Amino acid sequence: MKKLKKPKEQSKLIYPTPEEDERINAGIAADPDTWELTDEDFARMRPMSETHPELLEAIRRSRGKQKAPTKIATSIRLSENVLEAYKQLGPGWQSRIDQDLQDLVAKRKLKRTPKKVGPGRPAR
Repeated sequence: MKKLKKPKEQSKLIYPTPEEDERINAGIAADPDTWELTDEDFARMRPMSETHPELLEAIRRSRGKQKAPTKIATSIRLSENVLEAYKQLGPGWQSRIDQDLQDLVAKRKLKRTPKKVGPGRPAR
């Protein structure tokens, strides 16, 4: 059994007492669904790229966090018929709404101008 290092003074972790640790380990040992891995277990392990390459590829293809966000999350109320019309077009309906609004902004040549909030203070 590995001994726990003494916690640092500034640590907020609460370590179990030796008695609690003993009960925890006894519970783990009594659980038939878990065991401590042996050297043989580790030797039999294979990388995910060998055992489940298709799953690994799906994970790699999934979209991650944007490095430079180009859109801002917001909440907007739309008429039910407008929302249903876009949703009926299938996946990507939110992007289509965004594109239609972009086209409208370009067509009307709308410019971003800050609103005044209070005396001489622009809105954020």
